[in-house]
Amino acid sequence: MTRLPALGPRGEGWLAAQLGLILFVGYAPQLDWAPAWGGPSATLTTVIGIALVALGGGLAVVAAWQLAEARALTALPLPRAHGELVQGGAYRYVRHPIYSGIELAAIGWSLAYASPLALLGAAALFAVLAMKAAREEAWLAARYPDYAAYRLRTKRLIPGLY
Repeated sequence: MTRLPALGPRGEGWLAAQLGLILFVGYAPQLDWAPAWGGPSATLTTVIGIALVALGGGLAVVAAWQLAEARALTALPLPRAHGELVQGGAYRYVRHPIYSGIELAAIGWSLAYASPLALLGAAALFAVLAMKAAREEAWLAARYPDYAAYRLRTKRLIPGLY
């Protein structure tokens, strides 16, 4: 059970907040007044950032593919009526690997562009994704009897941590 509001019959408000923050993270490096770090650290963070964007994007795509195969893929937190609960593949390590991948990519983007403002947006995105996941989990637990056991053995967004 969660105290988080649904923000629409299928959680549309959570998706809107997520998309708004993704756009903010993407646009933040273009703002003239946004400070950026430079020097040798910028080169290192650019390389790390590109790797994180690729890793996060790849994780999100693989996880989306796994949900699509189970007829469970939706951007909204309310589970699809005829979808199956996916517990294998990327879902063996975290309960919301698409969100984890999006967050990795957002952090990577921020680092690649040396943008503190984008990094702040990525932190806000993490908070929204964590709340969206909690709201989604209340619906998943109501839909799938096996979800409670899955939740006990699998972390939400960060393998082994959270």
